[in-house]
Amino acid sequence: MSETPAQRAFAASTVALVVAVASLAALLPPLSDGAAVVRTVLIALALASAMLLHWVFLAIGAHRMQRSVAGWLALSVLLFPVGSVAALILLSWFGDEAPQSPAMRA
Repeated sequence: MSETPAQRAFAASTVALVVAVASLAALLPPLSDGAAVVRTVLIALALASAMLLHWVFLAIGAHRMQRSVAGWLALSVLLFPVGSVAALILLSWFGDEAPQSPAMRA
């Protein structure tokens, strides 16, 4: 089975989310003790870029599935990172459901 454009967007969104969470973890005290200012700034820039890319790809995927972009993006932004994971899981789940014909629904 080939991958749909929405699934490709969700895969890219997932990779960006993993990078964002790894960058966030790198800024926590056990990993950032004694870190140089330049290193901290670069990690913060990676975090900001990854979060932005995650949200952009999530919006693209929701749009390709003809879902409410604003609603899914709000869930992802307001409840980051748990809301982002929930949005990815739910949208992927909705995308995997095969459309039913009217005869099958009855």
